[in-house]
Order: sequence, then structure tokens, then C-alpha cells
Amino acid sequence: MTAQTPPTPPFRDPHLPFAKRIDDLLRRLTLDEKISFLHQFAPAVERLGVDAFRTGQEALHGVAWMGPATVFPQAVGLGATWNTDLVRRIGEAVAKEARSMRARDGRVGLNVWSPTVNLLRHPLWGRNEEGYSEDPLLTSAIATAYTRGLRGEHPVYWRTAPVLKHWLAHNNETDRATSSSSVRPRVLHEYDLRAFRATVEAGAVAGVMPAYNLVNGRPNHVSPYLREQLRTWTDEDLLVCSDAGAPSNLVDSEHYFATHEEATAAALRAGVDSFTDHGTDSTEIVGRVKRAYEQGLLTEADIDTAVRRQLSVRFRLGEFDPRDDPHAGSKDFDTPAHRALAQEAAEQAIVLLKNEGLLPLARDARIAVVGLLADECKLDWYSGTLLHRSTPLEGLYERFGAERVRFAEGVDRVRLKTLAGTFLHVVPSDAADEARGAGGALDPALLAGRTDLPALTTDAVGTEFALTDWGEGVLTLRAPDGRYLSVAEDGRVRASADQPGGWVVQETFRLEPHDGGHLLRHLGTGRHVCVAADGVEVADADPETFELVVTERGEDAVAGAAAQADVVLVVAGNDPHINGRETEDRTTLRLPAHQERLLRAARAANPHTVLALTSAYPYAVGTEALPAVLWSAHGGQAAGTALARVLAGDVSPAGRLPQTWYAADADLPGLLDYDVIGGRQTYLYFEGTPLFAFGHGLSYASFSYDDLSVRIDGAAVHVSFTVTNTGDVTADEVAQLYARAVEPSVPRPRRELVAHRRITLAPGAREDLAFQVPLSAFEFWDVARGGRRLEPGPYELLAGASSADVRLRTTVLLDGEPGAPRPVRRLGLDAADFDEQSGAAIVDRTRTSGDAVTPADGRSAELVYRDCDFGDGVTEVTVSVAGEGIVDLSLDGGAPLASLSSQGIASGDPYARTTLRAGIVAEGVRDVHLRLREETGFTHFGFAGWGAGGRRRGGPAPEDNGAGPLRRVAREPDR
Repeated sequence: MTAQTPPTPPFRDPHLPFAKRIDDLLRRLTLDEKISFLHQFAPAVERLGVDAFRTGQEALHGVAWMGPATVFPQAVGLGATWNTDLVRRIGEAVAKEARSMRARDGRVGLNVWSPTVNLLRHPLWGRNEEGYSEDPLLTSAIATAYTRGLRGEHPVYWRTAPVLKHWLAHNNETDRATSSSSVRPRVLHEYDLRAFRATVEAGAVAGVMPAYNLVNGRPNHVSPYLREQLRTWTDEDLLVCSDAGAPSNLVDSEHYFATHEEATAAALRAGVDSFTDHGTDSTEIVGRVKRAYEQGLLTEADIDTAVRRQLSVRFRLGEFDPRDDPHAGSKDFDTPAHRALAQEAAEQAIVLLKNEGLLPLARDARIAVVGLLADECKLDWYSGTLLHRSTPLEGLYERFGAERVRFAEGVDRVRLKTLAGTFLHVVPSDAADEARGAGGALDPALLAGRTDLPALTTDAVGTEFALTDWGEGVLTLRAPDGRYLSVAEDGRVRASADQPGGWVVQETFRLEPHDGGHLLRHLGTGRHVCVAADGVEVADADPETFELVVTERGEDAVAGAAAQADVVLVVAGNDPHINGRETEDRTTLRLPAHQERLLRAARAANPHTVLALTSAYPYAVGTEALPAVLWSAHGGQAAGTALARVLAGDVSPAGRLPQTWYAADADLPGLLDYDVIGGRQTYLYFEGTPLFAFGHGLSYASFSYDDLSVRIDGAAVHVSFTVTNTGDVTADEVAQLYARAVEPSVPRPRRELVAHRRITLAPGAREDLAFQVPLSAFEFWDVARGGRRLEPGPYELLAGASSADVRLRTTVLLDGEPGAPRPVRRLGLDAADFDEQSGAAIVDRTRTSGDAVTPADGRSAELVYRDCDFGDGVTEVTVSVAGEGIVDLSLDGGAPLASLSSQGIASGDPYARTTLRAGIVAEGVRDVHLRLREETGFTHFGFAGWGAGGRRRGGPAPEDNGAGPLRRVAREPDR
């Protein structure tokens, strides 16, 4: 007999819809196999021929962590391009390189954890470099373009599967795993959700990653918004991947659940489908899920739901159809097109902040290039390894010729002298083995005369180190061969690092005054540098006291180079691994003092000084005495070439600021103040004068705006105008359209971006621009009705070159739905639906849903609810609270009508609610003012009384009809 080929299982049949194939595969998997899929590293199921799979591949601005790849500008730099077509092409290139790298290395994943769409609300956020903009519309436009490029255009199979980071309201690294972002409903719907929503609705997103923080007292990994918001925006099976270690945080640091089984089950039920925890070791997560299932905290249906979403992504990536997958076998890697694209992106990301005619530079200019970043091409935590490298110095050498360019880095040249009179000395590395005596210790006798050992010792002359102070006293020390002092796992100090870096940076130190000299503290370990007979190490005891011997001050070198040049380029900024990065927020907007010294020295020596800031975030830097200032994010592999071409005038700069540059730290809100409306934050609400406004950026050309026309049709406002290049060079312009409500009934943005377009115009050329702005863009979240509302009335439309450079304006009248007073006698008031607040924090009503409001400082908070309609009268108020405190109620800001106390009554359970009642008299439309005192967790209040004709309305009868003290108390468990 001839053996028959076994039939192809339905899940392998490419002619069937994915849904049916997933159903078939799910039926074939055992419960244990399905549970094993819930960890980031899902194992293979050999009996079914299913391969192992991992979620997660970093690809923020190029494929990261997997070796060499094309490195594009940082995400905030891509935001500064304001160019969605460019960003889409970059996403496509990144996805092609991911596919190509995977063909060579199966560890490269296709479920890419990018882009980051957290809004850049606060410029001191350490991860500012990862986001696109402070504006939700611009953020979603750039994010949508990048995800479309990552996904690809094939109608069935995806090139990569993008996951958006980090859901939700995540904008601080300080206490990021335990802090709670208090987000009122208006901010939630008008600001934080918007960037996610528009990108998800565009259809190129495979999922999201929840952030470490809590929102309104509830961890994002058990957020009801995953179900109530995210999954309602699309019919796709979105995959929710936890952030690394976050599932364990629910118990270990947040203490939100008592056991890991409860936490894991709660996260899975809330919508987390893949658990990133304990690295590649899946045993902890698998064990927790199994125990949760055995304890009845999960059902197999819960597990199936999560596995189904994972399989949906895997099918879309073509894993089960290798012959039909059009992206398989891609070889597009480091192509000429990708290299050109990296340069184009770096050029388009440069923002000209100020120019008094010094730029572009004359062709025969003698240029001094100075500053700590003048010969650097810095990477960040989410960069790939450079295949190509271009620093500002190299770019200027190439463009202007080495003979016309002078260089001074501006580091301080120092020697570190011990109390014994010897100096720290770097011994280079070839002789490491030969210089070790018995037991492996370095033998000072064998070190004498050796120049090839990177360990440190001491001698009579010592090594001259390049000292850079990056701000706040955080410094690096670099040996003459270019390697940084670093500390290895054995505690030894060696000159061994090409650059500062790593999850814990081992190349940073601090000089601490001590006994007439300095101790040298290593920041990575917290230990001091010690000198012993067998070398230099960090230890807890016997620190060495050093005298800092300065052999050259950085400003002297800078001044010398500047004085001999026609123009000086000062390249300043940050190292993305120091003072502002993941896990570490900045403390100030100020430029580090070391770099301020260099800038002053250059300017004093030569008034023709250009400041080029290369940084992951804005600075508050004095620009009054500077004739020209530029900014770019770290621009990737082509940064230096791009900067040189802009300085030379080969390219007219057209980047635009994606966030406000504030003039001083005093302009900033608190880092944890997420109420952009009440705190008057971002360009939307900020009432001060910024250093540079949102959308700002200059050009070597000039542009006129004319012929503004507006037409209202159906569900949109159609706006058109013309832009003409009135200059003498071809240049890009970024036309921006803003809107504002002229007579709003509630605080609205001072102006809000509703459309933009980047265009290229030759001298004299003119382009007609047309925008279709949906009426929904003019809506706001009406807390009185719990939904969006278009308020009727006049709206101003503003067209121009930035949020502060308006060239054309007109006013339109829009029809909408008039507001109405809140029917509080029938519906009462939910605590979080306030119109104004002071000192309040929103917290969780239960572990699964609902909000409460409490004093943020545990002492007092003020809440105002406008236009509350009491009809023809109420005679009782009921207040639902948790904890022990007092609620004072007044109308229109007058004297308190009732003071309700739960002191001595509330239980110790933070989720057990107590209902307090008191008699009041109120009628008509009034503003309700509440003052919360002490540990009050207020969730809701209602009103009751007799209406016309003496008929009871709104609740049970009170015990009297007048304003009075507390009358009845009932405790209601609220789980």
C-alpha cells in the first residue's frame, strides 16, 4: 500500500479566513500549551509544527539592540520634521531591515514595540527623546505615518506588527512604577487618549503596551480603559503586551494586589495578552497563570481570548504562510536608499531657531567648531549600532575642507593627584596578563613602562584626562586614547568604554569636596574610588582623596580657536545616557554650567557665534547675544553631514519645534501635575511668553500667506489658502492651521493645531493648500453630559508659520448643541466630573472601575461643579465617601450649607464606601463648591427633595427639611 499524505490542518490552509484558522489552532492546543503562550517568549509546539515566538523588538528610530542597523534621528527629531510622508518611508525602511535581519538571525522579532506616542507634556521627562510632540494631533499624525510604514501596504500580510507605547498618561520617570497620574475626564478624552485613538483607528496598529505608572490610582496594567476605550476603536484583535517587569510590580512595588496570582488574573482579564517578566524565564508567569486558573480567578475562556489575540498577530505576520508572505526573504538592509533617507531625515529635522543674517555661512569662511558634542555622534538607549557615523566636525571637514576648520572640544584637561603625591595613570591593555602577579593582582613592578594596559594605577606623572561636567556635577573622565573610565563587575576602574551607556551607566562620577581635596564617587555603584597597591577600584571603605590639577581649561581652548576664525560654531547639548533618560528625569531646563562657560568664552572671543544645540529635549538658554541658533535632536548616522549642509545653505532648514521651549524652570508645572487644563500647560493653555513657541522654525527663504477661504459643508470645515515662496532659494515651508473657540463656556485651548502640511517651493512658486477639518476637531468633552459636544458659536481659524506666527485669520460660526445645566437632582454628581479643582487627586473607586477624588496632600482640596440644576428645590444631600474626613458643601462660593464627616465611622478598607446624609435647601441653577478635608475619598453625591405640588423626588425622605448636620449614616461595601 502507498502511504497517504496526512490532510493539511485547517489552520495551515491559506485559503481560509484567519479567524477560522485561529479557531482551529486554538482547539488543537492544550490548556498548558495555551498558558505557555502568555509569556513574552512563547515556546514551540513541535507536535503541531508551531514555532517559538517572542513579542517585542525595539525599533523606535531603527532596529535596536540587535547589532548594526540604519540609525535615523530620534523620535522627537522625526516629530520636528512635521513630515508624515518622510516618516512613513522611514517606518518602511525600518521594517524592511527588521525582516532582513530576521532572515539572518531568528532572534530579531517582527512584533515591534514602536512608536512611543506619549505626549511630551513636560520637557523635563527623561524619555522626551522617545515621543513626537506635546500636541495630540501632530503626535498621532507622525505615529500613524510610522506605523503605516512598519505595517506595509499588503492587504493581508504585515511587514512588522507595531505596538504603541506607553498606555496611558505616562510622562515621568521619577517613581514611575508607583506614581499615579491624576487625569480628569476632559484631559483624558481631549488630550491623553487622542494620540492613541487616531493612530489605532488608522488601522496599522497591532497593539499597545501599558505603562508602568498608575492612572487615577489604578495601575495601567489593569486599566478598564483597555476595554472601554482602546478595544472599541477597531475591529482588529489588538495585542496588549506588558512592559518589562510590570506584572510583578502589581504586587512587589505597587502593592495593589496581595498575591501574584490575583494580579496576573486581574491583568489578563483587563486585557493584557502577553506578559513581559523575568526575562526569558517563563516559569514564573506560567506558574502564576496556572495557579490563578486552579484558584478560580481565571477561566479557560479568559486564556483563550489572550491567546487568540497573539495568534492573530502571528497569522498577520505570515508565520503560518511562508510561501504566501510577500515580505519573507527581504534583503533590504543598509541600502543606498536607506542611507540617503537617514540623511534626508536628519536634514529635515533641523530647526533654525534664530538667524540675524549669519547663516548660511560664506563659502570661504574660516570656521571654529567647538563644544562637547562637536565631534560626537551620540546614540541613545533605543538606538541600533552605527554602520556609518558623521559628527559635526566631520561634516564640516567634508563640506568646507579641513584647512578651513579649526577644532576645540572644550573639555577640561586634568590630572588626579593622590595625597601621597602620585597621579592616577592609565596603563593600556596588551600587557594585562603579563602584569599580573600571584593571585591575579596587578603587580606595580610589572606595570612600570608598560603602555598597553587599560587598568588604572598611580605613578609620578599620571594621565591627563578629559573631564566633562554634564550638569548637576555629573562628570565623565576620558583617557587620551578616547576611552572612558568605567567600572566593571569586579569593581576595577578601567579606561575601557567607547561611550557612556548601559542600563546602569558605569562611566559617570562626581567630585565631592573633602579634606581640602575631593573624593571621586562612582555614580553607577555609589562607591568611592580607592587606590591600592594592585590597582584602582571602587569600594565602601578607605576612599582616596584627590587634588584636581587642571592643566587646561576648556574655555581657554575654545577662546583660542574662536579668536582665529571668521565664525564659531558651538555644538552643545546632552549625552542621551546622562541626566535625562529612561529611569531618570531632568531637574532643570538650564544648559549645563560647563557648556555655558564654553558658550560665553566663544561669544566673548568672536561675536559671530552660532549655537547648534543637539539634544533630546528643550533647553532654556539665553540667545539674546547670539546671531544664530539651531536645534536638532540627535540625528542618527548622518547628523554631521546634515548639519554641515544646512550651515552651508545646501539645504534650507525647515524643521519646526514639536513642543514649547519655555524660558525658565519657573514656567513649568509640577512633573506629576497631569492636569494640562487647570495647570495651563503646553502651548494649548500656557499663558506666559515662551522662549520659542510650538511650531516655530525659520528658513533661508521667506513665505507669504494669502487668499484664506472657508466653507462649511456637512461634517467638516473646508479651509484653503495659498503659500508663496517670496525668497531666492528653494525651501520647505510648514503651513500650520490652528483653531480656537472665541466665546467658550469652559476653558478651551488658546489655539489648537487642526491641520498642517510641509511643502517644497522654488523661488516665486505658489501652492494652493486645502484642508478638510472635521467638526469633531472643534468639540470638547462636556463633563455635564459625559460625552463630546460641539458648542455653537464663533470659532477663529488661524493660518501661519507657527502657533505664534499667524499670517491669516478668520472667524466662522458653527452650529452645535447648546449646553444645559446638570440635572443633579435626578443624576447627582460624579466626583471626577468637576469643572475646576485645586489640590485634588483622582484615585480608584474600586480595583476594577470608577473614580474617586481625594486631597492630593491628605489635607484639603477644592472642587467646583458649574451650573448644577436643582430644579424647584432639594432638601437633602447624600455623599458617598471612603476613608475618614470631612466634606464641606456650599453654593456659589458662599458659606457652607453642610459639613459631612465620616470620622470615626469609616472602615479600614479603602474601597468600603460610607453614605453620609444631611439636610440642605437649594433650588435653581447654582455652582456647587466642595471642600474635601483630610483622608476623604469622595465618589458621588446626590440630592433629593420635594418638587412642585409637594411630590417627593430624587430619593428617600430626609429627617428634616432644613440645612442641618449629619443625619444618617450607612456603610456600603463597594467592590
